[in-house]
Amino acid sequence: MASRSTGFNSGLDIGKSYYVATANPAPDHRALAGDVEADMVVVGGGCTGLSAALHAAERGLKVVLLEGGKIGWGASGRNGGQMIPGLRKGARGLVKSFGPERAKALFDLAFEARGLVLDIIERHGIECDLRQTGHLVGAVTSSDVRDFEDEAECLAKVMNFTDVEILSAAEARRMVDTPYQGAVYERLGGHMHPLNYTLGLARAAVAAGVVIHENSVAVRLEREPSIRVFTDKGSVRAKHVVLAGDALLKGLEPRVNSRIMPVGNYIVATEPLGARNVIPANVAVSDTLFVVNYYRMSADGRLLFGGGERYTPSPPADIAGFVRPHMEKTFPQLKGCRIDHAWGGLVSITTSRLPHVGHYGEVYFAHGYSGKGVILSTLSGKLLAEAITGDASRLDLFSTLTPLPFPGGTALRGPLYVLGMLWYAMRDRLRH
Repeated sequence: MASRSTGFNSGLDIGKSYYVATANPAPDHRALAGDVEADMVVVGGGCTGLSAALHAAERGLKVVLLEGGKIGWGASGRNGGQMIPGLRKGARGLVKSFGPERAKALFDLAFEARGLVLDIIERHGIECDLRQTGHLVGAVTSSDVRDFEDEAECLAKVMNFTDVEILSAAEARRMVDTPYQGAVYERLGGHMHPLNYTLGLARAAVAAGVVIHENSVAVRLEREPSIRVFTDKGSVRAKHVVLAGDALLKGLEPRVNSRIMPVGNYIVATEPLGARNVIPANVAVSDTLFVVNYYRMSADGRLLFGGGERYTPSPPADIAGFVRPHMEKTFPQLKGCRIDHAWGGLVSITTSRLPHVGHYGEVYFAHGYSGKGVILSTLSGKLLAEAITGDASRLDLFSTLTPLPFPGGTALRGPLYVLGMLWYAMRDRLRH
């Protein structure tokens, strides 16, 4: 949580999450006190910042990382844990926006995130309930199935990618016990315990020489005469800075802030379901609603379900009560089941639903994953480290995705977002 306010995620009950309740042991890291120097300073202790720190340290840089709260208590440790390769915009959307050649280059680079995360998990022995069982997208309407078919055709012809399967309604029902019109099954997806992965990434970074300071909120960034990041009790002077606070990054770089919208995101974990397991194939699942439902089974047999319409970052008073109707609409057979954990978090979206990655001089940044950050964040951190240590070619390719700022900047993005989400929510209801 690397914001100017450690309370920016308040009311979202991370301490009550299933992930915190089942987290691996992790050391505390003392807050920054005094002035230090480094080659690179990272603001944000989620997967983007930790990956940038790890890969830079492995390349010989002296790295200091500032985390405003606890490691992994931002989006990286609160999310649905769904490992979905690629970008939020599909193959057809990429081709339409960038042409087939650049679209394939972007697709291939984004897909690299999967292999990178799997390699890090294996190389560093990270215990994070990894399940390489695939990802299923359920079709709410029959027209969604036709869209799946068109997308699969584009993936095969332009991206040379065939690891997707279109499922009938009956085939989808055998994998997840809810009546979708059909589905697309992405074999190379999966799911994991995201907080334990993040904590493992932090352990790997420390082993590589990274110095981590928790409870060290970055309050000011100076660029001249050199990069210097200040907290209330110290500062870090460095040659480069990586801003990796995502939705919690506030005030340090206006050109970055204007391109993301913090959005509330809410998840519940049921009691262990035993024989009532509603996902026999143990796949990660999402649907085709604009206000998407997403869910999976935990390692101990609970349904972890995220969903609901919330148009401002302020949380509902009762998160479990807010999410329950959406869960029970998807799975009526779970009506009245006990909810043991309920929590939320802020993620960031962009106007294009594509990430905002790049740099302004020696100020580097990556954020705005729009729901694809579970593995894409680790890749983005590596690309930042590559660029800082001399090879910016792959970062430059990703930086071509730079989204437009939200109209009206930070003052108007909230009201405009609310209007847009209300329209899409109405469209979702009409499609049911």
